[in-house]
Amino acid sequence: MRKTHTYRNDRDKKVFQKYLEKVFVVWSQKIMEIKPLSNNVVIEPIEEATTTASGIVLPDTAEKDKPQKGKIVSVGPGKMSDGQRIPMEIKVGDKVIFERYSPSKIKIDGKEYLLISESDILAIID
Repeated sequence: MRKTHTYRNDRDKKVFQKYLEKVFVVWSQKIMEIKPLSNNVVIEPIEEATTTASGIVLPDTAEKDKPQKGKIVSVGPGKMSDGQRIPMEIKVGDKVIFERYSPSKIKIDGKEYLLISESDILAIID
């Protein structure tokens, strides 16, 4: 039989749970440590809906366009110009629209990401 841990009170249990949450966040950040160079960013693509405006459901085998929307996962330090670093206008977590054919595909831990230059990002979605 498996022995379970007993807590002295609810406060101890909450403190331990918060500790585990922090450990998990640090651990999950260590899994993917991609740091793009210069003014490049890593984007997690957002898949488009599989239903058309008229209600037709597209099967997985249908030819789909490349994604144009994504969520910023990692941001480079910025471009150098005349010995000074130009800060990036986007930040991690922003949802963006980018040029369809400009990103490079990369796979990390079986998940697909896109590597793209900041200049190929067209807009930030609020």
